[in-house]
Amino acid sequence: MITVEQAEQLIQEQVTDFGTESIPFELALGRSLVEDIIADRDLPPFNRVTMDGIAIRYSSIENGILSYHIKATQAAGDDPIDITTDDECIEIMTGAALPATIDTIIRYEDVDIKEGKASILVSDIKKGQNLHLKGADKTKGGVVAPAGQLITPALISLAASVGKVELLVKKMPRVVIISSGDELVDVDVQPSPIQIRKSNSYTIKAVLHQHSLKADMLHIPDDPQVTKEKIGYRLQHYDVILLTGGISMGKFDYIPRALEEMDVKTIFHKVNQRPGKPFWFGKHDNGTLVFAFPGNPVATFMCLHRYFLPWLTVSQGLDQKPPVYAILDQDFIFKPALQYFLQVKLSFSRDGQILAQPIEGNGSGDFANLADTDAFMELPMERDEFKKGEAFRIWRLNN
Repeated sequence: MITVEQAEQLIQEQVTDFGTESIPFELALGRSLVEDIIADRDLPPFNRVTMDGIAIRYSSIENGILSYHIKATQAAGDDPIDITTDDECIEIMTGAALPATIDTIIRYEDVDIKEGKASILVSDIKKGQNLHLKGADKTKGGVVAPAGQLITPALISLAASVGKVELLVKKMPRVVIISSGDELVDVDVQPSPIQIRKSNSYTIKAVLHQHSLKADMLHIPDDPQVTKEKIGYRLQHYDVILLTGGISMGKFDYIPRALEEMDVKTIFHKVNQRPGKPFWFGKHDNGTLVFAFPGNPVATFMCLHRYFLPWLTVSQGLDQKPPVYAILDQDFIFKPALQYFLQVKLSFSRDGQILAQPIEGNGSGDFANLADTDAFMELPMERDEFKKGEAFRIWRLNN
């Protein structure tokens, strides 16, 4: 049996580059950007007004003029309106292009407007105030977003602002989620007293959707021949198989043998952890990776976040997020010599520390508690007593 750290290392050794593809920018949220996004013109593309108010020449202030005739009103999108004398101004709105004969904006709050005249009420006027000058953010040809980062809503906005309608991104792996077990029935079926509805597959699919990865789903019965046939087909048509259930030591756990018979090399089977001790990981000769998670919902959820998502991040050419630690908010005891992943609810102290409150549960099959869980806290196997106030690494969910 290997340690959590060894399992992590063995999985990371199988990081794979799945190539690139161009997709519409509005569909690229959560994907990994491969190319630099370049400004197709100066940003902003003109001297832009940032406050509603009046527009004047600053030289008029220097010459002692504090009252102006309002020549016109200019809205955002209107052609610029020039003035011809120092005692003229225009009313101008946020987002408007600054006329060439004007260089200073005074907001409405600082002027009094009556009978077509605007009088300045304040003395601290600065030349060029309330303006966002052309090219202040980026000049034409400059990089507005470098490659190698996760595409966020802000980056989508940048792409739109420079007219980048297609983005080059890393391809996602083709993933299929396979559940097994005769005790499982479809979600829309009324189970018998000895059956349960399928949930793990939908849990995995939802987590992957959060990370912009679409996955197919399949269920196989407890039948060795069907297991081999169904998995064998998917090994030829997917990059990654995520199995849930059927990998423990039970008489009807046929998956490990089926994988062996189909030339899927076992990289490891069993990790010194709870939940998720029976976790199996392997690789087919054609490169398809197989993550076989235990059937218990909490174990599946934990293994997905602890092992698969970090592998996906690196495979997408992204840097791993730095570790996050939280302060245990009460004493906790765990006797078995296993690395324990404690379900916790997070909060913040007044001084900004992350606090982790253990959630009482009934083992790895207690999936109801997952709805209240914010993170798994990773507790080292070398200890069995963990004191309030100690800091340990956490694996956050739902982010």
